[in-house]
Amino acid sequence: MSDCQLYLISPLDVSGTFPDRLARALDAAPVAAFQFRVKDVDEHQAARLAEPLQALCAAREVAFIVNDSIGLAKRLGADGVHLGQSDGEVEDARKRLGREAQIGVTCHNSRHLAMEAGEAGADYVAFGAFFPTATKATEYRAEPDLLTWWQDLMEIPCVAIGGITPENCAPLVRAGADFLAVSGAVWNGDEAAAIKAFHAAIAGAAG
Repeated sequence: MSDCQLYLISPLDVSGTFPDRLARALDAAPVAAFQFRVKDVDEHQAARLAEPLQALCAAREVAFIVNDSIGLAKRLGADGVHLGQSDGEVEDARKRLGREAQIGVTCHNSRHLAMEAGEAGADYVAFGAFFPTATKATEYRAEPDLLTWWQDLMEIPCVAIGGITPENCAPLVRAGADFLAVSGAVWNGDEAAAIKAFHAAIAGAAG
């Protein structure tokens, strides 16, 4: 399974020098997608923060995905939106964002939610958390065999999320994750070194 790619999620604070850090991360090695995830800011402020980051992604052909907000995704002309279980319906997002938009859905550790998302027309499903994470509170723990089950059954890509590091990601790659969603493991240290370490780990697991 050497086709596994990185799906980078922003820290909650993307102000200040963060655009420079994002550029370093994206230039270190290939990243498939970047998710813009901020909390407790209004849509105008979120749009202002997103603009330079979206431009960096566009210049590098990295998909720019907005977390939670269909409205903000539409306003920005983002490449897609990632929906939690309480953030709206896939059908509504599709109607508002168009056929080309990438729509992902958080499915925790639930086969039922994943099947529902797939039937509703999601472009990918996200499972997790696979490991303890400090990035956000997690009520659900998923096991790698969930990824294998999904791969055997469905064509839609699956994303593994939650506490993933270069040191622990190999079982998820081998189990069939199409994407590893990573945040803290990148932003809590040297982002360029972390991206390179993830690529080495994915290649090692696939080899």
